[in-house]
Amino acid sequence: MTDQTVLITGSTDGLGRHLAARLARSGARILVHGRDKERAEQVREEILAVGGREPEILLADLASLREVDQLAEQVRRRTDRLDVLINNAGVGFGAPGAPRQVSVDGVELRFAVNYLAVYRLTRQLRPLLIASAPSRVVNVASIGQQALDLADLNFEHDYDGGAAYRRAKLAEIMFTFDLAEELRSSGVTVTAVHPATYMDTSMVAEFGGSPLSTVEEGGDAVMHLVDDEVPTGTYFNGKAESRADDQAYDPAVRAALRQRTDELIAAAIG
Repeated sequence: MTDQTVLITGSTDGLGRHLAARLARSGARILVHGRDKERAEQVREEILAVGGREPEILLADLASLREVDQLAEQVRRRTDRLDVLINNAGVGFGAPGAPRQVSVDGVELRFAVNYLAVYRLTRQLRPLLIASAPSRVVNVASIGQQALDLADLNFEHDYDGGAAYRRAKLAEIMFTFDLAEELRSSGVTVTAVHPATYMDTSMVAEFGGSPLSTVEEGGDAVMHLVDDEVPTGTYFNGKAESRADDQAYDPAVRAALRQRTDELIAAAIG
């Protein structure tokens, strides 16, 4: 990873924080993203402590599409190349029985952060990724997936936090497949991964889950897609290529999702 530049969203906690130190130790220049400056500075100190290069700190709340755009602009100002984009930031199931939440743009929160922000940020950075090819986009998805209700993407009816999370993660995988097709001849590979089940993270603790794996295991799965030769437009369960929910392979559903996604973004930021 020497001389490579890597952006990891949500790199101030859990899997993202582990990856930031791990990739820095291998020689990469890390763009540390988070919402909280103090926590981002802690990651900076960890990177320097393991002998990593001076990282860049980029602050943005991905629940706001305007801040997503600001994050993309920060990246373009700080670097003239982007070798790896790891879309890791996310919102989990939430506490048991928690009510529906919406982003500042009025979009259901899990759909906004786990999918819309990924879609918008990656598309904003698309020219930089192409200019830096061979480059990689790794979307941290989940084995937990649920078919989308295209008539209720904002989950206004019969809301459930776990279902909202699963729908958003499936949408992220659909975007992975679409973007891989778009960029197939560009030298940019795009993959999605379920890193590990119930890692020992604050996201799992929030809904009362018991850890079944470690962030190190999840890190191994992500690093497989960063380091090794893998086919673009694929979904992995850990290190094994796998199959996502059937809906992800339906071109008509993906096209409808793209249209609705662009409409939601246009309504939010014009």
